[in-house]
Amino acid sequence: MNKIPLAKPYVGDEEIAAVTEVIKSGMLSLGPKLKEFETNFAQLVGTKHAIAVNSGTSGLHLCLKAIGIKPGDEVITASFSFVASSNPIIFEGATPIFVDIDEKTYNMDPEKLKQAITEKTKAIIPVHMFGQPCNMDAIMEIANEKNIPVIEDACEALEATWDGKKAGTFGNSAVVAFYPNKQMTTGEGGIILTDDDNVAELCKSYRNQGRDESGQWLNHIRIGYNYRLDEMSCAMGVEQLKKVDFIINKRKEIAAKYTKKLEGIEGIILPYVDPKADSTWFVYSLRTAEGINRNKMVEYLNENGVGSKAYFYPPIHLQPIYKEMFGSNEGDFPVTEKISNTAFILPFFTELTDEQINTVCSVVEEAVRKCKND
Repeated sequence: MNKIPLAKPYVGDEEIAAVTEVIKSGMLSLGPKLKEFETNFAQLVGTKHAIAVNSGTSGLHLCLKAIGIKPGDEVITASFSFVASSNPIIFEGATPIFVDIDEKTYNMDPEKLKQAITEKTKAIIPVHMFGQPCNMDAIMEIANEKNIPVIEDACEALEATWDGKKAGTFGNSAVVAFYPNKQMTTGEGGIILTDDDNVAELCKSYRNQGRDESGQWLNHIRIGYNYRLDEMSCAMGVEQLKKVDFIINKRKEIAAKYTKKLEGIEGIILPYVDPKADSTWFVYSLRTAEGINRNKMVEYLNENGVGSKAYFYPPIHLQPIYKEMFGSNEGDFPVTEKISNTAFILPFFTELTDEQINTVCSVVEEAVRKCKND
C-alpha cells in the first residue's frame, strides 16, 4: 500500500534549473537572487521591505530584537502553535505570556489578549493559524490603544487576508516561512515584512553578523547572527513566486473538496473560516467530536495508508521545557487544550488528486466508526 503523505512541496523543472544556474555561477550567498527574491516578495504582499532569512524562527527573533525586546519584558502570544512562535521571545530573555484561543478559528482571542496586558507587555505576536488570519481589527485596536508593537506570525498564512487586507501588513512587522510543507517553499527559509525603515535596516544587519550596509565585510557595528538565506534558496523562491497564485487556488479547491465530501459524517468537526477571512490553507484540520478518540483516529489513518498527525499536540505551554521553565500546567488554557486534544490533520498538498481525496475521506469515515472512546 502506497501511503498518501501529509505534505509534499510543489517543485518543478523551473526551480531545478534556477538552482543549477546559481550553483554554476559560483555566487552562492548574498548575490543577485537575494535582491530579486526580496523585491518580488515585497511587491506581492505590498510592503515597503522584505528581508529574507534562513527560517521563520530567525525572522521572528530579529523582529523582536529590532524593537528592543530585552530581559524582563513580556510578549503576548498563543500556545496553540508550533514552538517556533514563542522560542524567539526566550532568545531575548523575555517571557512569553500565553492567551487562550477562539474555539472556532483556533486564533488568539482578543478579549483574552486585552486581559493579559500589563506594564511589562512590550509586544504582541498573533499567530495566523493554519492559513487563517487572526481578528486583526480587534488586535490592532487593542495594540494601538496601548501603543504596543505587533509582530505577525504569518508563517502559515501567505497571501491570506482579513477583511480584504493581507496578513503580514497590519503590524509593525511580520514573518512568512517557507519550510517544505508551506504554501510555497525555498527548502528552509523565511522573510521579514515591514514598512518601518529602521526595523528593516536593523534586520538586514542582524541577519549578516551585525555588519553595516556599507559593504565593508569586516565592519561589524552590532552583535549579529548568521541568519542569511543562500542564493540557491532565493533562486527557488523567485520561481515559486511565479506559481504562488496557482498553488493557493489549488489548495483552496482541495480544501473545498474535502469539506464537501466530509460534510455529514458524524464524529468529526470540520474547519471553520471566519466570514471576514480568506484562508490560504496551510493544512486541512479536523477535530474529533465527543465520544471519538483522536489518537486512535490518527493511528488508524496512518495504518491504512493515510498520513495524519495530531496538530498541535501538546500545545506550547505543556511542552516539557516550558513546564520546567515557567511552571505551566494542564488547565491553564482550557480552549487551547481542548483543541490540542482533538485536532488532527489530513494529507494536504498542491498535487493531491481527486482519487487520493476520495481515499482519504473513505478512510476517515471508516476510522470514525472504529475509533470510539472505550
